[in-house]
Amino acid sequence: MRKTLLSLIVVVVVALGAVLWSRHHHRTSSSPAPTTTTTVRPSIAPLTGLSDPSHLANARPALTIKVENTPDALPQWGIDRADVVYEEIVNGGITRLAAIFNSQAPPRVGPVRSVRPTDTSIVWPLGGLFAYSGGAQYAVNSISRAPVKLIDESSAGGAMYRDPTRYAPHNLFASAAALFQFKATPVPPPALFTYRSDTWGKGTRKVNGFTVPFPSIYPVTWTWNTTTLSWDRTLFAKPIITGTGVRVSPRNVVVMWVNYINGIGTMASYADLGGSGPVEVFSDGRMVSGTWSRGSSKSDVITYHTSAGKTIAMKRGQTWVELLNTGVPVPIR
Repeated sequence: MRKTLLSLIVVVVVALGAVLWSRHHHRTSSSPAPTTTTTVRPSIAPLTGLSDPSHLANARPALTIKVENTPDALPQWGIDRADVVYEEIVNGGITRLAAIFNSQAPPRVGPVRSVRPTDTSIVWPLGGLFAYSGGAQYAVNSISRAPVKLIDESSAGGAMYRDPTRYAPHNLFASAAALFQFKATPVPPPALFTYRSDTWGKGTRKVNGFTVPFPSIYPVTWTWNTTTLSWDRTLFAKPIITGTGVRVSPRNVVVMWVNYINGIGTMASYADLGGSGPVEVFSDGRMVSGTWSRGSSKSDVITYHTSAGKTIAMKRGQTWVELLNTGVPVPIR
């Protein structure tokens, strides 16, 4: 009797355990899997610091296009949509632009003109695509050593075209969108500047405008626009307005004092962008002085620091870099 009762208890316990296990197994197997939250970092255009919602800027290289800057070149096209523009002194004491595109790809940029030796130092850290219309052999040899894919009128196909309403050599234009169909590295390009979201204050000087005294008829004046919060460009005593009717007015202007090897305006002249030198950075209607410097490698990105050694952070948006010859003062008002 006792054995029968004990056996019955064992059977009941085993049965009860099976029922409980079955219910637990059904409950846990039918429960939804725990969810996980993935934080997606916003895409930022490397050459402007602005949001890149289309992810285009981070999916393509830098594109540098040489743009003429003489009175015959006006109106220029597309330079208002470049991420960064370098203005350099070339032979004859005139200035020329190296317009760098990444986040935007306007269909018309130009007039496109020839390469100069300074361009090699400008694009070496960026790599990518380099579009131009030819040049003296020493200048072509120089850019051929840089880590860029070269595209001139003969190799561009439909990406470059002549405007029959203008006369040569001031009538060659390029489609940035079409040029981006050529492949190059790195993708994306490295950032050239450090950006900030706040406004400048302590340690900076309020500025209404200033003049970069390039040689001959090429001094350029920048005036702070309190409405657009950008610097309006004036050259040849007239506001610079593009072919699409847009006033050229970047968020930041950087004046770098550089040594032009072989003198100013000579055929073989070029800006030495190695080492270090003085700099003035204009942003938010203010100015801060400091030093620009580049490491020993040509691929090193130029950095900008205050006299106290702090990184100079700029406003997000387009930046113009003025390569002014050493020792020439910049009048500020």
